[in-house]
Amino acid sequence: MHRHHVYPFSTIFLVAANLLLPVAILIFATGFFPYKPFLPGLARYDELEFYGLPPAAPFDKLVFMVVDALRSDFVYLEGSGFEFTRSLINDGVAIPFTAHATSPTITMPRIKAMTTGTTPSFLDAILSFDEADTSSTLASQDTWLAQMRAKNTGKLVMYGDDTWLKLFPATFDRADGTTSFFVSDFTEVDNNVTRHIADELRNDDWNTMVLHYLGLDHIGHKTGPRGPNMIPKQHEMDAIVRQIYEAMDSHEHLRSTLLVLCGDHGMNDAGNHGASSPGETSAALVFVSPRLTAISGGIKAPATFAEDFQYYSTVEQSDLAPTLAALLGFPVPKNSLGSFVVDFLPLWPDSRDKLQILIRNARQILAIVTATLGSSSPHNNLSEQNCLHPGSPAKELWLSKAQRLMSGMASNYDMDKLIYGGITAAVSLSTAGAAIFVSTKLTIRNFGPFSVITVLYGIMMFASSYVEEEQHFWYWSTTAWLFYLVVKRAQKSIRGFYVMVLLTIGMMRLMRGWNQTGQKFAGSVVAGVATSAVAFKLTFTKNDAPELVIGFARVFANVFDGPSLVTQARAVFLGIGLAAIYPLYVLLFRPTGSSKLQGKHPRDARTSILC
Repeated sequence: MHRHHVYPFSTIFLVAANLLLPVAILIFATGFFPYKPFLPGLARYDELEFYGLPPAAPFDKLVFMVVDALRSDFVYLEGSGFEFTRSLINDGVAIPFTAHATSPTITMPRIKAMTTGTTPSFLDAILSFDEADTSSTLASQDTWLAQMRAKNTGKLVMYGDDTWLKLFPATFDRADGTTSFFVSDFTEVDNNVTRHIADELRNDDWNTMVLHYLGLDHIGHKTGPRGPNMIPKQHEMDAIVRQIYEAMDSHEHLRSTLLVLCGDHGMNDAGNHGASSPGETSAALVFVSPRLTAISGGIKAPATFAEDFQYYSTVEQSDLAPTLAALLGFPVPKNSLGSFVVDFLPLWPDSRDKLQILIRNARQILAIVTATLGSSSPHNNLSEQNCLHPGSPAKELWLSKAQRLMSGMASNYDMDKLIYGGITAAVSLSTAGAAIFVSTKLTIRNFGPFSVITVLYGIMMFASSYVEEEQHFWYWSTTAWLFYLVVKRAQKSIRGFYVMVLLTIGMMRLMRGWNQTGQKFAGSVVAGVATSAVAFKLTFTKNDAPELVIGFARVFANVFDGPSLVTQARAVFLGIGLAAIYPLYVLLFRPTGSSKLQGKHPRDARTSILC
């Protein structure tokens, strides 16, 4: 009778907790992810008073070569594979920079920053899955790709990461996309890009060619930035730079071509990216053309080692949009927050042309500031009078100040909503606790696993790298919980229960195989298979990249030095095969054992299995 009276209260509390939790998430998310408005349509040139039409552009074609995860030191330091690129810097035909990639340092937001000039936040990564949201797709936004297409001076071609095709549908006249899903592919994913280059360099019908190589990023994920395949891959990418530059230098129709070599982001010491460490946010950026010799200023390479990866001048990735606009002769994209890189101003000898470039950039950013804050907003202290100040140094300072203000809008958190969301979540948790308290006899043994998982999960929230790889916490905790249940039921023969556990484990393993995050975790649930797999992985890594196997891992790997890699691989696959076959055997040829639960109340039976 006692449970009969208590049970409805437990249900009420549990329903209330489940209703409050999504409300808490929604309130918190609206405060944590500020929604940024954008100006629709393509920018158009307007005739400035006293200045007239915009100055002539030094270049008419663009080769935009992205090497995924190209960290700055991969190009600029002694010992890297970009020897020819460094020789171009020494010869004055290449100008190097370090491009700062704001977090999240993943490909999609970084492409958005480089093409629109905006400063994407984590909200942009979330909205990228919402096809109906016009602020998350670049098809409806003003970008330098859209501006180059609007010039109607040639076709647009793209070869490489198919993220470009997803972000820019119906933009490229010729394209061949490659997928980044297969992280173990170091070769074909890049060969599928390179095979098109020679033919395109002979063509004269395009004005923009985008190349996006993925192999270097894959190598970083699998073996780290110092893996044995990294330098050869850098040599391969350097050879592509040589091929393009030599064509620019020898083909008449490419004489006015600008080559931009850049990384979308960098990588950390483990070869991964997504957070905001110096290695992840420092990408190489090199402008290449024989026409740059007159303004290069005697820059030399290799550079001196810098612990923070900041080599030469540092610019924002968003600065690419206004810089390419002036260099190639089109208006700055409407929503750009970038500032023209002043190192290129000497390309225009006339001081009026220099000033006009900065004024157009300033007026474009002023339109964004006004649209976002309003001209009379107390937060808008960037007056039009200062924007149109006649001096170039004043214009540079104004652009820098406006850029900092608008970039900060991406992290302008609504603290009231964050607090209310947190309070609602706390109420939801308290209600769930009340449901547990009134429905069961609360003991440390029953509540222990939940408490341990909650505490460990809470600790993870203090490190961004753990947040980005949160799924692995649930993989391991779920596996540990299932192992605990198996051990607890080891004395009882309930075949149906074991089948359920094995199938759950199999599905978890399948999900982990589909999840190509680049983290080098290897997991299994059967002790023999797990030991074989770990031994095989350590031995393989020890042979392929010995610098990654240190400490206890090396001691453990030495124990398995006897069997060959082939033998160890066979043991792993044999164990996986047996683990997959056994559940089928149990289901088809042995009784389920469900009779052992017969006669029990359904609720009691469920409790006996789960607890």
